[in-house]
Amino acid sequence: MKPYLFRLSVLAFALFLLAALSPAAAGQGAQINFDALRHLEAKADEVVDVTLDGDSLRFAGAFLSKKDPEEVAVRKLVHSLKGIYVKAYTFDADGQFTDADIEAVRSQLRAPEWSRLVGVRSRKGSENVDIFMLLKGDAIEGLAIIAFEDRELAVINIVGPIDMEMLMDLEGHIGIPDLELEKDDHRSGSH
Repeated sequence: MKPYLFRLSVLAFALFLLAALSPAAAGQGAQINFDALRHLEAKADEVVDVTLDGDSLRFAGAFLSKKDPEEVAVRKLVHSLKGIYVKAYTFDADGQFTDADIEAVRSQLRAPEWSRLVGVRSRKGSENVDIFMLLKGDAIEGLAIIAFEDRELAVINIVGPIDMEMLMDLEGHIGIPDLELEKDDHRSGSH
């Protein structure tokens, strides 16, 4: 085989692999790497670790009611997601995690891919929340929430197309804590 034909075949093969893998890789930029928090597990009193990929989400969604309007909305949202990942730690003493631990997650959520939607800092209650969004065109492709106070740290990562209105219905289900996101007045119930 002539050298240019070999290079052309390698290039064609590489393009084929790229095309074949692109749907799977599309959501990868939205998924957070939690490895930097792994050392906190030994210090924590309680650890919540939720890992639901697309198949697991669809399986979990099958147990939701087809008649309850809220669960129908949750089922629809869950069906379109590629994954939900939650790491939450509760400690019995202050100072068990550092700003560097939080920054290890926050550093993955930088512009231009990610935008910070909400940043809440409280000195008295020491409750802190950051909400980040990964926007591709007009579509939200990922959401990340970092919430912490003196003895608790939670990182929530939702990967896949997200309808914010439907996300509010996901609060309190399948490992996603109730974040008390505001709902329009015309909707029934409040979280």
